[in-house]
Amino acid sequence: MELMNIRSLTQSAKSGRNWLGLASLLTGLLAWWAIARYGGLPSFILPSPGQVWSRFLRALLDGSLFVHTGVTLVEILTGLLAGALAATVLGYLVAKSRALERVLSPYLVASQAVPLVAIAPLLVIWFGPGMFSKILICALIVFFPVLVNTVVGVRAVPTALHDLMRSLRATRGQILLKLEIPAALPVFLGGLRIGATLSVIGAVVGELVGADMGLGFLVNVGRGQYDTALVFVAVFTLILLALALYGIVAWAERKLLSWQEN
Repeated sequence: MELMNIRSLTQSAKSGRNWLGLASLLTGLLAWWAIARYGGLPSFILPSPGQVWSRFLRALLDGSLFVHTGVTLVEILTGLLAGALAATVLGYLVAKSRALERVLSPYLVASQAVPLVAIAPLLVIWFGPGMFSKILICALIVFFPVLVNTVVGVRAVPTALHDLMRSLRATRGQILLKLEIPAALPVFLGGLRIGATLSVIGAVVGELVGADMGLGFLVNVGRGQYDTALVFVAVFTLILLALALYGIVAWAERKLLSWQEN
């Protein structure tokens, strides 16, 4: 009986949080509509929610939104995969070698000291305005948080567990698969959640610098033509992509770490 009461209270709390989120969204839309309606601002400065919705439907029906969203999504997913893979491999090596950490630390810190917006034009000049430069920018912005979390996760594995595995004569591969990966997975997935949202920023930064396709290109087009509603459409689409990627990683985290709850 007590367990049933706890479950019902938990479900009620989740339902209340969902209603709070919906109420907050509706309040924001209402405030936006009121400012656009009574603020005296022209539509090219602040379009109303209805104008943005109409522009969204027009971009959806003519197929342009699908095309540009697809290009940006390919850049995001490829950059996220490449950056996370490189960061995981290098992070594991750094976690296992203090000497390698001392060698690479100045370069890793320096790469984060320079804003990506400052080096994005250089990457576009060096590698061209095509998709590769955007993927590279995405990979670079994803790389550092995933690497740091990989290092922290691997080094957080208790030494006693390593000793236990060695006493059982486990091989290096068995220690990696049975101990280090499961133990480091929670911290690694936390970094991957950050990287998933940052990858969207990387793609847009690259497209804003130089591109003829993608949602960042749509932002540039809308800004140049004073089509502010199109800018809002592109920005909201980017937000949806970031939320979807974050949600996918969070779902994978719940599935992969279900053993913790048990």
